Amino acid sequence: QVQLVESGGGSVQPGGSLRLSCEASGFTLDFYTIGWFRQAPGKEREYVAGIDWRGASFDYADSVKGRFTISRDTFKNTVVLQMNNLKPEDTATYYCACNSAFSRKPEYDYWGQGTQVTVSS
Repeated sequence: QVQLVESGGGSVQPGGSLRLSCEASGFTLDFYTIGWFRQAPGKEREYVAGIDWRGASFDYADSVKGRFTISRDTFKNTVVLQMNNLKPEDTATYYCACNSAFSRKPEYDYWGQGTQVTVSS
């Protein structure tokens, strides 16, 4: 069964950090582009970051550039989103997704169930 599972969400104060993981089961992430998206209540799902299948090319939304880092661990079949200097506007449910081609649109083949990130003082 093809499955993506996110973990690592939680509640932090502004300026804090969280490390989200996206683990795949039932298939290997090696040949897929991985994207992280987020969705806040009442808002559309928005692109956060992406990494190509080789782990050599990275892309970030302007809102997170310089604060978030995406990386992949091929051995663990996992993609990680390190989030630093978190802001209240980062509060959302975060989703990882994989696709055969890169896109900033939420048109990916497989999705995880999401993990909640709350940034509040």
